Amino acid sequence: MDSAHVQAHVQAHVRFTIRQKMTLMTKEYVVTAARPDGSDGEVVAFAQQKRITLSEQMAFYTDESKEHVLCTFEARQILDPETVYDVRDAVGQIVGSFRNESVASLFRSTWSMRQPGTMDLTGRERNRVVAGVRRVWEWLPFTDFVPFLWPYHFDFLESGKRLMAVDKKFGLRDRYVLDILAPDLDRRLAIAQAVALDALEER
Repeated sequence: MDSAHVQAHVQAHVRFTIRQKMTLMTKEYVVTAARPDGSDGEVVAFAQQKRITLSEQMAFYTDESKEHVLCTFEARQILDPETVYDVRDAVGQIVGSFRNESVASLFRSTWSMRQPGTMDLTGRERNRVVAGVRRVWEWLPFTDFVPFLWPYHFDFLESGKRLMAVDKKFGLRDRYVLDILAPDLDRRLAIAQAVALDALEER
C-alpha cells in the first residue's frame, strides 16, 4: 500500500488506542484503530525509542515490521524546552508541528499544535487539581522511583471548541485513548502529538 492509501486509511478513523511497551533497551508505542466496542483493532502505527538516545526525534511506522514509515517528528533545536517539533510524512513533507509551552506548563501542562493553513490548537491538562498535585509531586524527593499513578487527560481546543482529546487509562502499563473530533485534523499529526505527551514529558 503506497503512502497516499496509507494516509487515507488512517484518516478514516476517529479513535485510536496507544499502548506503551517497555523493554530493557527501548520504549515502544503501539497505536491501534479502536473498534466500535472500544477494543483494539488493527495496528496503524508503531514507534520505538531507544533509552540511551535523546528523545528529540521519533519515527512512526505503519506496523511493527518497521518496513514503511508513516511519519516522523523531530525537534528544530536540541535540548531547548520550547523547541518546535516538526511532523513530516513518509517523503519528508511537513504535516504540522507542536511544542510545549514551558511557562504555562509550570502550573498546568500546555502544548500548542499547528496544522498549517487549517487549525491551531492549544492542549491543556483537563483537571487543574490533578495538574497542581502533579507539579508538587515532581518536587518531592525520591519520586523518580515512584510513578504518579493518577491518570491525566488532555483537551486540545481551538477558539474554545474541543477538537482532540487524549485520555490516560488506569493500568499496569500506560494506555491512552486518542479521540479526534475534527474531520480535517491529520491523524499523523494527532498520533505524533499524543505519543509526545508521554515520550517527551516522561509520564
